[in-house]
Amino acid sequence: MASSEPARGNSDQSHDRNGVFSSKRTKSGGHGASEPAAGSEYDARRQTVAAGLAERKLDALLVAFSPNLRYLSGFTGSNGNLLLTPRRSILFTDPRYRIQSALETTCEVRIVKGPLAAALGAAIAKLGLRRIGYEPARMTCDLFDSLKEKLPMRASLERTAAWIEELRMVKSTAEIERIRRSVETNSRAFEQVVARVKPGMKESDLAAELEYRMRRLGAEKPSFETIVAGGVRSAWPHAQPTAARLQAGGLVVVDMGAMQEGYASDMTRMLYLGVPGAKVKRTYRAVLEAQLAAIDAVRPGASTARVDRAARKVLQAYGLDRAFIHSTGHGLGLEIHEPPRIGRRDKTRLQAGMAITIEPGVYLEGFGGVRIEDTVVVTQRGCEILTPTGKDLHLI
Repeated sequence: MASSEPARGNSDQSHDRNGVFSSKRTKSGGHGASEPAAGSEYDARRQTVAAGLAERKLDALLVAFSPNLRYLSGFTGSNGNLLLTPRRSILFTDPRYRIQSALETTCEVRIVKGPLAAALGAAIAKLGLRRIGYEPARMTCDLFDSLKEKLPMRASLERTAAWIEELRMVKSTAEIERIRRSVETNSRAFEQVVARVKPGMKESDLAAELEYRMRRLGAEKPSFETIVAGGVRSAWPHAQPTAARLQAGGLVVVDMGAMQEGYASDMTRMLYLGVPGAKVKRTYRAVLEAQLAAIDAVRPGASTARVDRAARKVLQAYGLDRAFIHSTGHGLGLEIHEPPRIGRRDKTRLQAGMAITIEPGVYLEGFGGVRIEDTVVVTQRGCEILTPTGKDLHLI
């Protein structure tokens, strides 16, 4: 994707006595080629967070969870912490990421030789920060304990649960386009591979071929371990593929997703090897109708519980509601599972720009299971189904 941002300016590096290299960027700093999103997108997100610090009575926010770190900075390395204050954004990482961080982020970068906690504590003391927000569900106990030991007197760590995750729920136009491309890659991989499926093929071979094909089409990796399960094992919602061979006269569930440009997609489609009988057809029809009813319920202002209820109502009419044993869907983006959850007890109100899955299923022990899943985006008037793959039962 072409970038309209200005070229990156020069950076000056200095070394302090804590073993930290500090890279300060000029105002002309832009975003490197390794991450296609415009630097201004990350700048705007950090400004939003910085503007919310005072309301939460915080002097700074410390972000250590990789998806949130990427969302706010663009940095994709495996080791990094972001200290965000009303006026500064400082990314701490180790020497492995000196070149990468310079290309990926417009934050001030500090390269730390040794544990990051010591450098964070020194920065907090130097900046005179007192109340530092952190992500209690996302920070490791080790980092939390180490940081507490390094904090100056009168400084404290304050819980800020799910703040960044709430911001991430509503996607920007650029994010939706990345998800769309991920969805299209995922669907193309499925369509190219399903034409070669035949009885006797191993579940694990089919899963491997799907993952290989999505990579060839542009994905960095699967967004989760591909699920392929045939026969009675199709009634296991999260079955792992095995060396079992696909048998004629059985259902096969294929649940797959691509991770492309950092964004996840998710789709489930059903295969049947042979000619389906009346029970298979009825079960499939029930799930398809439930999925379409749930999609029809997706619109701004609707609660996630209402969407879930629409699917369950259809399955109840078929006498299959007790065989639907999970939620109707979930949000996705930088993670394969992120808020909102589309479940019967969830009260989140949908907003335009949310990317979610709709995936009701029916699981009958000793018979098999059926699940149908699309990725959809909430729009101003309803929703757009991003998944282009047809939802007919694929007969092999």
